[in-house]
Amino acid sequence: MSKSDVLIVGGGVIGLAAALALLHAGRSVRVLESGTAGCGSSHGNCGTITPSHAAPLTEPGAVARALRWMATPDAPFYLKPRFDPALWGWMLRFAARCNRRDWRAAMAARAAILKASRSALPEWIARYRLDCEFEASGVDYVFRDAAELAHFDAELRALEALGVTSEAIDGDAYLRDEPALLPGIAGVVRFSGDARLRPNRYVAELARAVRGHGGEIVEQCAVEAITADADGATASASRGDFGGRDLLLATGAWSPRLGRSLGLRIPVQPGKGYSITYARPALVPKRPLVLHERSVCVTAWDSGFRLGSTMEFSGYDTSLNRRRLAALERGAAEFLREPVGPAKEEEWYGWRPLSCDDLPIIGRAPGHHHVWLATGHGMLGVSMSVATGQLIAELVCGQTPHIDPAPFDPGRFA
Repeated sequence: MSKSDVLIVGGGVIGLAAALALLHAGRSVRVLESGTAGCGSSHGNCGTITPSHAAPLTEPGAVARALRWMATPDAPFYLKPRFDPALWGWMLRFAARCNRRDWRAAMAARAAILKASRSALPEWIARYRLDCEFEASGVDYVFRDAAELAHFDAELRALEALGVTSEAIDGDAYLRDEPALLPGIAGVVRFSGDARLRPNRYVAELARAVRGHGGEIVEQCAVEAITADADGATASASRGDFGGRDLLLATGAWSPRLGRSLGLRIPVQPGKGYSITYARPALVPKRPLVLHERSVCVTAWDSGFRLGSTMEFSGYDTSLNRRRLAALERGAAEFLREPVGPAKEEEWYGWRPLSCDDLPIIGRAPGHHHVWLATGHGMLGVSMSVATGQLIAELVCGQTPHIDPAPFDPGRFA
C-alpha cells in the first residue's frame, strides 16, 4: 500500500486549496481525484468572490417558498418532487434552522470565513502566481422591483453590522454609467469589497501550484471506501489502496457517500447549479452582476462571458435541464442589452454541497482522530477556498486558527 503524510480525497477547489496550505505548513500531500483536478462544481460557477453572500439560505420563510416553487421547474430554488427519505430528513433539519436567531448566527460565521478568504486571496494569488483573471471589481446587485429593493434593506443592515459594507445607487444614475443594462432599473446595491476570477483557471492554477510545491495529484482515481484506525487512515480506490497519517475528505456533494464507510452521517445534499459560457459579447457590464429578481449571476472576463446560478434539488441526476438553462437566458434578457454572447462555448451543471445549516463543515471527523472534513460550502466553495485551506492546515498541524473554527465543527451535528 502506498502511504503519505496527508492524504486528501477530492481534487476540487477545497481539496486543492487545503493541499497548498498544508504544503506551505511543511506537510507532504497526496490528492486522490476521481476525474481530473478541478472538474467538479467549481469548474462552471460564476467566479465571484462574495462576502456579500454571507446571508445563508436558511432565512425565515425559505421552506414555504421552496414548497410553492415545486410546481415551477425553472424556479431559482427548485425541489423536484420525489420519494427520497434522505432529502426529506435533510429538509426537516434545514427547516428547523429557518428562524431569525439561527439565520443571524450562521450569517456571522459565514461573514467571518468569507472576509478572511477575500482578504487573503490577493496575497495567495501573488505567492503562487495564479493566472486566473482575478480583479477586485466589486459586485452589483441589480433590482427592477422597488419593493424587492426595500425588502433587501434588512439584510443590508445585518451585513453592515458584520463589516460587509455596501453602497446604494439610484437606478437612473446607475444607467447613465452602465450602458450594458436596459432601462427600468429601480436601484442597485454595490458591494465594493467583492471580486471575481475565472474559476476553471483558478482551480487549474491551484493544481499546478500543488504539483510545483511537491504535492502529488493522482487523477482518475475513484475512492470507494475509507477506513481509519489509531495510526491513520486508508482510502480504497480504483487504482489501489492509499494510506495517510491524516486523511482529509473534501469530495463536496459526494462526501456523505464516502462518509458512510466511516460511520459518519454528513448532512449534505447536492444542490444542482447551472451555467452557460459564451464568447464575450461586444457590450458587457463593467462589474459582475446579480440580477436579483431572477437570481441570475452575470460575469464577464477578458476570455469570456457567463450566466449562472439556480439551485435544483434533484439528487445526483446527470441530465442537463434545458428549462433551467433557458431560464438563465430569459432572466438575463430582462436586464441586459446583450444577454448572450456571439457563440455558446459550454452548457454546464454541477452539484454544490449544501449542508442543512448552510455552513461549511470543517474540522476533525467525530470519532476519528486522523480523519478531517472540509465540505458543505454550498455555492461558495471558491469564495471560501483560501480561508478553508488555511483553517484545515492550522487544525491538522495543531496551530492557532486564524478564524474561530467552532461554527464549522463537524461535531455540531452529532
